[in-house]
Amino acid sequence: MERGMRRFLFGAASVLAVAAVTTVSTGIAAPSFATAQEVETPLYKDASADTEARIADLLSRMTLEEKVAQMLTIWEQKERVQGPSGDFDPDKASEAFPHGIGMIARPSDFRGVDQSNTGEAGVSAGARNRTARETVAFVNAAQRWALEETRLGIPILIHEEGLHGYVARGATSFPQAIGLASTWDPELVEQVYAVASREMRSRGAQLALSPVVDIARDPRWGRIEETYGEDPYLVSEIGLAAIRGFQGRELPLADDKVLVTLKHMTGHGQPESGTNVAPAELTEHTLRTYFFPPFERAIKEGNALSVMPSYNEIGAVPSHANGWLLNDVLKEEWGFRGAVVSDYFAIREMVTRHQMLADAKEAAERAIKAGVDSEMADADAFLELAALVEEGRVDTASIDEAVRRILRLKFVAGMFENPFADADYAEKIEANPQAIALAREAGQKSMVLLKNDGLLPLDADKLERVLVVGTHAKDTPLGGYSDVPKHVVSVLEGMERAGEGRFEVAYSEGVRITKSRDWGADPVDLVPEEENQRLIAEAVKAAQNTDVIVMVIGGNEQTSREAWAKTHLGDRTEIGLVGQQMDLARAMLATGKPVVTVLLNGRPLSIGELNETAPAILEGWYLGQETGNAVADALLGKVNPGGKMPVTVARNVGQIPVFYNHKPQGRRGYLFDTVEPLYPFGYGLSYTSFEISAPRVVGQGHTTIGDVTVEVDVMNTGDRAGDEVVQLYLRDVHASVTTPVRQLVRFERVTLQPDTSRTVRFRLKPSDFSLWNDRMQRVVEAGKFELMAGGNSRDTKKVDLELVAP
Repeated sequence: MERGMRRFLFGAASVLAVAAVTTVSTGIAAPSFATAQEVETPLYKDASADTEARIADLLSRMTLEEKVAQMLTIWEQKERVQGPSGDFDPDKASEAFPHGIGMIARPSDFRGVDQSNTGEAGVSAGARNRTARETVAFVNAAQRWALEETRLGIPILIHEEGLHGYVARGATSFPQAIGLASTWDPELVEQVYAVASREMRSRGAQLALSPVVDIARDPRWGRIEETYGEDPYLVSEIGLAAIRGFQGRELPLADDKVLVTLKHMTGHGQPESGTNVAPAELTEHTLRTYFFPPFERAIKEGNALSVMPSYNEIGAVPSHANGWLLNDVLKEEWGFRGAVVSDYFAIREMVTRHQMLADAKEAAERAIKAGVDSEMADADAFLELAALVEEGRVDTASIDEAVRRILRLKFVAGMFENPFADADYAEKIEANPQAIALAREAGQKSMVLLKNDGLLPLDADKLERVLVVGTHAKDTPLGGYSDVPKHVVSVLEGMERAGEGRFEVAYSEGVRITKSRDWGADPVDLVPEEENQRLIAEAVKAAQNTDVIVMVIGGNEQTSREAWAKTHLGDRTEIGLVGQQMDLARAMLATGKPVVTVLLNGRPLSIGELNETAPAILEGWYLGQETGNAVADALLGKVNPGGKMPVTVARNVGQIPVFYNHKPQGRRGYLFDTVEPLYPFGYGLSYTSFEISAPRVVGQGHTTIGDVTVEVDVMNTGDRAGDEVVQLYLRDVHASVTTPVRQLVRFERVTLQPDTSRTVRFRLKPSDFSLWNDRMQRVVEAGKFELMAGGNSRDTKKVDLELVAP
């Protein structure tokens, strides 16, 4: 790498010579031999000029070394541009990166500074992240250096994480992604990511590494919590809502918006053995039918301008070396004009993890030729690009095309006009009352009522004492890709607030799961059984004088997480409750007291025994910083749960894969067990009841090239206002290839008062009836279709539809 670095820096001495024939506008005095014409404002700095013309002008002025610099990122190498305290150091930056730098990863963290003794949680175990003011100071100093102390004054693209809110100290934390998907409410999701965008941009970032639009088909996989579920249509709709929240509905970006990065293309969510980054041996037909649609729609309908390939391989080709995937499909077929950014260290992992290439130089050559435009998270393999060009192994046109795409992001983000942030504003909007209220609403709408034998909602007027049990009733898990919010409301605190002046709230820890819930720590140590038995005994004793028990169990950031190394695992062979949690549940139920089970977890849990014995179960996933308030609102009936499951829940690990949109021959049966899932996709109960009609097709004589309007009636037949999600499924009954037994094509979450009804109208396009045939052509075939409507994927009513050729 040292030799490669020297080659990368070669040519620095020629800067003055280039400056003699190139317009300079960096804030530094021009060389004395420059002409008057040369010091005029160059086209690329003219905000009124056409974006593509500005890109072309800037590209024409750049040396090879300056182009390659735009393709590099720094993260763990931030010590090369900052001092011991973490302040940006322009002198060190000029020495390390004389040609500029394309991107800085996560300025909100202190990577590159020794944080081993802080004792606070951050991206890695024991690290403290920057405050808003510290982040703005770092970003502004970096941008000032880029504008004033590099030859062409190209600003630095700043990216941050934003899975379920801006991942930064003090920023607003919303429900985990799988929880947001459970809302089935795109409008709410758009509002959530608008807040994340505003907070992120206020600290100087222009690019979010979000949303995750992988579909997830294996609950053993620890990253399932980061997804919007198993269905391509639901993932597409929630993903589009996230994009519109982050970057708005039009480009260029507004001042409070950031660009998105689609993750991870593709097949990441159905890995071999359920283990992270394992091969995904999926056919092209499967990719096009299920995995591609969320990405394609995000690009064509959402104007996404950044895509991150997945770590895994498909057909023996890692995604970062897959030219068919990134060039042929993404860029040529879909017309993607943005940049392909590598996942962290994924290019070098073609050497280390995939063991297919000899060194970083070969990896860089494969990646650039496959269509990767920018390397993250640190300058590594792409340091070899200049040498590869000199050797004739990579052509200049490939470099130019990659840099053109990277520059497009910077111009669309308005960075040449104002790359700076305002610390006062960043602190003012950070987790403000509006954001906190939205976090509470999102938490309310993310919860899914899985079972209720009449226990819920609790009547506060009939309660004297409530016992809250469970370690995470007090120590609230937020899920992966989280930081430390200003304040997290635990279930205990939420119930105490709700009960103030009405009923007493007591607490017993009951059971501990892991010794730590630090997401970044490598070891995961379960709490010894004898310790939990003592806690369970204490909880049983505490339950004697209580009216109702609120039992909070599930998981935490260590029991389901991203497995990014052999020393940092997060996938599991079992999908039930970890540790002695079922021992606690049995003990609480044995007291004879009413027990409400609240699940806080990342992966869908197989809880067959609990489903049989517990009177009420509320799935919360991870509900964000307003967890406790949202849970109390639901338990006491202030809100009526209306969320729906975005995944199918298996009865046991032997049923996996268990996704609902399987082929007709896919679920023949098992000896001694059933193929029926524990909870079907789209499932969720309510404190009221709904009746959903069979779908009605409006009009007659429908053809394969026309739209089809479908109406569905929904009525609240209970005595309480509530939300229902009307779901419309479709099946192509007779086709040239096999088709799923059903596929979600539309949905709408509606709120109804008691004894009121509404007609929901859906308009289906020809593309909704299309399939990929055996020649990999997307076609709509004439013939019989079934349309099915209901409140989940299992309990539906159907109508037949015939499409004829025009």
